[in-house]
Amino acid sequence: MIWLARHGQTAYNHARRFQGHLPVPLDETGREQARALAREAAGREWAALWCSPLERALETARIVGEAVGIEPRPDARFAETDCGDWTDRSFDEVQAADPEGFRRFVRADPAFAFPGGESFAQQGERVQAGLAALRAGELPALVVCHRGVMRLALTHARGERLSAIEVPNASLVELR
Repeated sequence: MIWLARHGQTAYNHARRFQGHLPVPLDETGREQARALAREAAGREWAALWCSPLERALETARIVGEAVGIEPRPDARFAETDCGDWTDRSFDEVQAADPEGFRRFVRADPAFAFPGGESFAQQGERVQAGLAALRAGELPALVVCHRGVMRLALTHARGERLSAIEVPNASLVELR
């Protein structure tokens, strides 16, 4: 069994900015969310704790790891989408500058690729490769990752449209 958890809130989440691969830490709300996630995770048995190597997920995973007694193992396959040229820009700014591209992003068009970054399809391939490796290892496993990672994994598992899946910060979801 694999469970996915989204990192706690960051200032970029709150301000609606593209974080991509930036080393953005949790804000105070995010740290409290991570502590709540840790309390929830501590009520279950885990064989392994994995995480994205990006700061916000790593910080969340360390908080969870302390509660469950497992050191998190970073894996780049669980990193957020590389937002390319949109990294560090606000949603409003991007929407004004590239309304068609932003519309495709919001609709989660499978063919959409961030200018200068990666496509949802490319990210989906690396996420599925990471999950396949986990299935062959120690289970149950918890992966602390990102909204994009979780949405792509859940879309693949459930057959739902990517744009229909929402995952709040610090949510914990079973991957079936």
